[in-house]
Amino acid sequence: MPPQIDKVIVTNLSALTKKYGAAGVTAIRAAVDALILADQQRGLTSSLIAVDDGKAMKQLLAPRVTSAGNPKQNKKAVDAIYKALAPDYILIMGASDVIPHQDLTNPAYDPSPDGDPDKIAYGDIPYACEAPYSKKPQDFFGPTRVVGRLPDVTHGKNPSYLVGLLKTAAAYSTAALPAYRNYFGITAQIWEQSTGLSLTHTFGSDTDLKPVPPNVDQWPQPLLERLSHFINCHGADTSSQFYGQPQSGAPSYPVALDAAYVSGKIKEGTIAAAECCYGGQLYDPALANGQMGICNTYLAGKAYGFFASTTIAYGPSDSNAQADLLCQYFFQSLLKGASLGRATLEARQNFVRTASPPDPSDVKTLAQFNLYGDPSLTPVKVPSPKVPATTEPAQPAEYVADRAARIERRRSLFQYGQTLAATEPQAHRTSKKPSKVVAAQLQSKARELGVEPSKTLSFEIKHPVRAAKAMPKSLRAKGAPGRFHLVFGRRERTKTPEKVVRIVALIGKEFGDELISVSRIESR
Repeated sequence: MPPQIDKVIVTNLSALTKKYGAAGVTAIRAAVDALILADQQRGLTSSLIAVDDGKAMKQLLAPRVTSAGNPKQNKKAVDAIYKALAPDYILIMGASDVIPHQDLTNPAYDPSPDGDPDKIAYGDIPYACEAPYSKKPQDFFGPTRVVGRLPDVTHGKNPSYLVGLLKTAAAYSTAALPAYRNYFGITAQIWEQSTGLSLTHTFGSDTDLKPVPPNVDQWPQPLLERLSHFINCHGADTSSQFYGQPQSGAPSYPVALDAAYVSGKIKEGTIAAAECCYGGQLYDPALANGQMGICNTYLAGKAYGFFASTTIAYGPSDSNAQADLLCQYFFQSLLKGASLGRATLEARQNFVRTASPPDPSDVKTLAQFNLYGDPSLTPVKVPSPKVPATTEPAQPAEYVADRAARIERRRSLFQYGQTLAATEPQAHRTSKKPSKVVAAQLQSKARELGVEPSKTLSFEIKHPVRAAKAMPKSLRAKGAPGRFHLVFGRRERTKTPEKVVRIVALIGKEFGDELISVSRIESR
């Protein structure tokens, strides 16, 4: 009987060969072999699977990927690999020009000058779900799988970057909880209250939070060497910097974190969660004068994981929602001893449960945040019960016990994900405008919250058919809050476009022709 595969390393060798040539791929495969050996020594059986390898994919009854950049082909391939092997971890190896992010439609997209310009919210969450390929992010509310991505450099030509990341994963070690409790937290000053709540909920205190301004990006080495980094700043498309903003809300964006400055200063084992717009964008460095983005730079510095968004992200200024919660949940699971991948899966599931029913900004948030790093790494060491010794040296008792416990966790998480997929309400765009009563209420609330209304998008909330049928008739009649309204605030026009896209919007929830709640969100 073939051994149970605990981790699959999924890649496209043809795409890697196109980037690095045969010699480069040979170096990458040697590093993969070293990772597989290191995994074996810590009780994991790992296997490299190339989605473009016809023979290997045929053995798994999986369709071969013939077009590396085709999201649908890659989704089908990963689904078939998971079905055949049921691994505990799926490690996608390569940037989006090797294995693409999935092309999820942004429900908040609006081409007007004040709207959200992202047509697509690129993400890896579909690879973590049982649902088949779809461009609708609402189809992926039920993640069940542990997935992470170890990216190379987009359009890179030197394999040493990816080889270095593989070596870091192979050599990783755990640390006691206090090492990760000591955080490095930075925020745009305008979001100081929100970030303070996030740090308090996650690390127990916000006393060491660094707002920008008055702080600047030349952070001292002792701060950068802390192993937990929580970042709530502005980000920008194809930018190697994150930015602050004063409490006044003035359109001033001093640099808060700079990839070139932090390069070489990140301590091995660092974990970062960044709420910033485009914080996890894997852009081609040639588009930024040769400078890699902050995500790639952290990983090059031997960070174990980076959790961030590919596109414009959202959150409130004085409370927690959207990106705040997803990043909190990720770190909270991690600090309890979860692997990077399980922390991501639990964060996604907790976010769907908390946001229920998810509004359009929640849907985008879930779609766009990805884990960059080997999902099997477990940075925080937690005490475990001692296991009696075994006479079988190839399978130490603690590894057998770990695998059994892991399988039980995966089974539970799979079942919970399936429940979310079957029951979670979904918000879908509608052309039906808000009633005069609700429109007037939105206008009034906008003035109260300091927002000059511009474009309004409306969404109907629908329950999955099977879940709706299971409800008692009286409960179906009462229903859930029936609609969401996304109101974009008018943006100030400037002669010179800013790198930072500043979006302010309202999320209104309607029930029975009444506006029952309104929240104000801002692009990160």
